[in-house]
Formats: sequence, structure tokens, C-alpha cells
Amino acid sequence: MKKILTIITLVAAGLLITGCENFLDRPSLTTMNDQTYWTSENNLRLFANGFYGNYFVGYNSTWGVSYASLRGYYFADDFTSSGKQINFESAAPENRVSYAEIGDGSASGWLVDYAGPTWNFSWVRKSNLFLERIDAMKGVYITDEAYNHWSAVARFFRGYEYSRLVSTFGNVPYYDKVLLDTDFDLMYKDRDDRTLVMDKVYDDFTYALDNMRLSDGNVQYLNRYIAAAFISRLMLFEGTWQKYQLNNEEKAKKYLDLAASAADLVMKSNLYSFTSNFRALFGSENLSGNKEVIMYRTYDAAIGVTHHVASYSNTTESQGPAPNLWLAKSFICNDGQPYKLSTVANADQLDIKNMVATRDSRFEATFWDAPKKESATLLYADKFIDRVGPTYYPGPYPAIYGSNTNTNDAPVIRLAEVVLNWIEAKAELATMGGPAVAQADIDASINAIRSRPLDAVATAKGVIKTTAMTLASLPDDPDRDPDVPALIWEIRRERRMEFVFEPSRLLDIKRWKKINYMNGATNPDLLLGLWINFQTEYTEWLVPSKVGKLKVKKADGTIVTYNGTNAADMIGYYIPENVSNRDAFTDRVYLAPVGRLQMATYADKGFTLTQTFGW
Repeated sequence: MKKILTIITLVAAGLLITGCENFLDRPSLTTMNDQTYWTSENNLRLFANGFYGNYFVGYNSTWGVSYASLRGYYFADDFTSSGKQINFESAAPENRVSYAEIGDGSASGWLVDYAGPTWNFSWVRKSNLFLERIDAMKGVYITDEAYNHWSAVARFFRGYEYSRLVSTFGNVPYYDKVLLDTDFDLMYKDRDDRTLVMDKVYDDFTYALDNMRLSDGNVQYLNRYIAAAFISRLMLFEGTWQKYQLNNEEKAKKYLDLAASAADLVMKSNLYSFTSNFRALFGSENLSGNKEVIMYRTYDAAIGVTHHVASYSNTTESQGPAPNLWLAKSFICNDGQPYKLSTVANADQLDIKNMVATRDSRFEATFWDAPKKESATLLYADKFIDRVGPTYYPGPYPAIYGSNTNTNDAPVIRLAEVVLNWIEAKAELATMGGPAVAQADIDASINAIRSRPLDAVATAKGVIKTTAMTLASLPDDPDRDPDVPALIWEIRRERRMEFVFEPSRLLDIKRWKKINYMNGATNPDLLLGLWINFQTEYTEWLVPSKVGKLKVKKADGTIVTYNGTNAADMIGYYIPENVSNRDAFTDRVYLAPVGRLQMATYADKGFTLTQTFGW
């Protein structure tokens, strides 16, 4: 059953019977008989597998990008394009709805600028239907233990979907049962308060943690530890949102407590450990033996399940948006200090070569070690491929490294995220009267990550492990936001280094109320690449076609443009070609508007759907 996360398209997904008009799905009943299907635990497992493609996307499939590492998470303050930066939404759309249940992270259910779903409640309905059918089987076809487990599975997926909807839209209508076509008052009810909804999610998640099996026969079937890992992510989001966005300390504590306890469950299981080098987490053809990976998705060309993420890390395929100076500066030096405080030689030299030599080992494992024209910023992320793939540059590439035929496994959730969720939740709780973070907590989280083994490629380059963090000598970064305590700042830094092009920097800065980081007018590092000496590092761009286009920014802010004769002066921070800031935006972009058509549909039926605040 290793291939459970090849993401099967199940006929069981067609069992969603009589549904609600408009935003609730009405799937076909032609594939299976609802009256005879719900008679065995095996059929429950098959039906549950229909959720996997929606929530455990990994690298998506073929050319799919929704919820996929690298290709689905490029809209954030870490990444910069040539030309004008991608704008936030500027007006409510005409339509923002998906009626159908679409698995595998299909684009019709994905909003890249909100890192979440469209206005689609079909997956909520699927969970509710699942729960109702499980209830009907209790004591007839399944034992009490099986009933508790499968109810926990269904409630976990319902909580997961509502967590994503709330993170995208804020207030949303809450449903805990399957609606009939005649339930107009419920079908067209206005939004419920987000805190009411998330309290229901909290109840679903606590039920899941109390009742889901520790193992369901295969490590890749959903179990209590996998559920707990995701719960730590989703509850951390809501807890910090309640703190920073809503100033609701009571709810912040409630959700953060659950985030910490869920993570603690995973950590104390002793099933997972930091025994893998960083690069092997993303480029491996087989993650089955990797002790850091809690859940992964398998790809296999023999059965037609492939992706294209590795090809966009092969150093030939273009990257834009690409990593920027703002991101690179955040990487800590290998002495455990931010570069302005570091005593490492050349720590303040912000060119790629020196940064590979002086930074945390994740810098070398994430980025190519020389400027690449294929990147909009010349800094190329080659994180999602093994060490062999880029050696085929400039091609041709074997199928596993090119096009949409890649087969390296995708980590869906891993231990590093769990321990960083855990330490952040504990640090946030400490600011609200909870126990202080202890050195043992840092050792079990940040320092455990830093102690990962290095692979031979990194070692050959002279890369070393980063010094352990100690609370007694915690860095006080001169670039730290004054409203963020030093410990929380360093925890956020650790997340940033760990999760480049993964889910999701955008969600992090939204929950911290830091969307202003994405404004190039106040954050000029957003619009720059790293320091480069074109005459010694990249002479191939000192050509007539780059006259008037190639630019660098000196340390004093002076901009130098290549004129064909000033090659010796082309030293500075690279300015991506024709780069400019995105249009002005306001705090309303923290949440997505609903479509005007959805509001009109409500009005046509005599009901009111309230627009998202600010829109």
C-alpha cells in the first residue's frame, strides 16, 4: 500500500447524493448505489481515500500547480519577478465559486494570492455525508471502535476544509449536516462569525485526536499522528490570527494550546527523527524510509502518476518569481548569528558564493551556488530535485528531471514543520501568561533541525552545521521588527529558512499581520537580487544586448546601468530587468472577497450574502 498517496480518483467520490443548488455540489449517482455501498469498513476506507487528493497534494500531478511546492507558492515577500510585481486583487471578482468536488488540487479550486480555496462547500458536504453514513452503520456493519475512528477521519477532513475556507474568506457559513433542496434558509444563510466556525473546527480536531487510530494498517493511511501534524499547522494559523488580527487573547490561547499539544503528540511518539539531510527530503525517488517525513506522496511513471516540480528545479527551466535579497538576508550565519552580528569571515559579503560558505546549510541545499540567467533574480532555487538532476544542464534531461514526467516523492508534511509549529505556539503562549520557553524546548525543535546530517555535496563545498541556539545568548537582530520579541523573531527566521517555496510564507505573514513586507516601496530589498560582480562572476551578460538593461545598485543606493564600456563598474545588488513595485494595496487583502454573482444569487432568492470586510 506504499502508493496510497498516488492519489486515486475514486468512484466513491461520486456518492455525494442530493445536494444544494449553487454553491453546494450535486454529484452524479450513476457510479455506485448509495443504498448498498455503506456495508463494510473497507468501503469507508475507499470513500475516505477520495479526500486525499484534495488535502495531501504534494507536488500535484502532471502540470498541476495548486497547493504544489515551488509552483504553487510563489506569491509572497520571498520572491521577485522581472518587470512589475504580481498585484494583489484590486476588486471583487464577478464569480468566485466552484460547484464541483475537484481533487488533486485542481486550479479551479485554488487562489494563488490567498493560498487557499475558492468559495466551494462541496468538501464540507462530503464530510457531512460521510459522517451521516457512518452513523447509520454503527452497531450494524462496524464496531464502536471503527465508528469512532471513521467519525474522527470525517471530522478531521471537515475541520481541515473549514480551516482553509476561514483562512481565505474569514467569516463563512457553517454546516454540520447534509442539506436538502428544500433547506433554503440554511442553504442561503449569511456568513457565520469566524470564531464560531473555528470553535466547531476545534471540536472536530479534539475529537480526531481522541478517537482516530494510532495506526490504520499502513503508515501512509491517515492516522492520529498524521492528523495531529496537520492540526498543529492549522491551529497555529488560527491562534496567531486571533492574537495579531483580532486581538482575541482568549481564543488565541485556546487554539495555540491545541497546536502545541497536537505537535507534542507527534514528537513524543518517537516515530520520527531528524536523520535525513535536507536535500533528500525533496529530491528522493523513495521517501518510504525517511524518518523525518510524516506523510508523503509517491509518484510512479508506470501507473501514470508524475509531476513537473523537479523540472522547474533543474537549472534550465526558468524561475520567475525567484528568490530575492530580502529572503537571502534572512538566512542566519553558521555561527548562529544574523549577518550584521556574525563574526564569520565575509559574513557581510552578500554574493552567492560567500553566502553558500557562511550561511546555515539550508542556503546551499536550497539554491544553486552561482548566478543563473534562468532566474529572474539570478538566484536559482534547486531544492526540489536530487543532486544529479542539475548536472544534465543545459539538457536534454532524463524523464525524471524534465517536463511533467518527474517521479521524485513529495513530502506532504514533515517533522520540521511540526516542531516549528510547536515551538512557535509555546513562545506565543509565553507572551500571554504561559510557561516560558526553556532551553530544552529549543533543543527539541530548532537545534534538532540544525543537527541534521549534511550530504557529501555540501560537505565538499565546506558547508558546516549551524551553531545551536541558546536562550542565554539569543541573537538580537538589529533588523528585527520592534514589535516582535527576539525569540519569536528567531523562530520566524527558522521557518523562513526551512520552508522556501513550501506552504506557505504568504500564510505566515498574513497570520502575523505583516503583509506590508510585500510592499517594495517600503521594503527595497524585495526588488533586488544578491550582490554580484559581473566582470568576475557573470561575464556572459556583458554583451551589447544588455546595454541599457543590465543594472546594479551600489551599497550607497547609486544605480549603475551597463553602457557597454563600464564593465568594471557593474558591481552591486542585481536589479531584475524592468523591475517595479506592485500596485498599492491595503489591509483588505488579508482576506478574499466573494464573487458578485454569488451575492446576486442570494439576493435573487431573497437572502443576503455579506461581502468580505473591506471589499
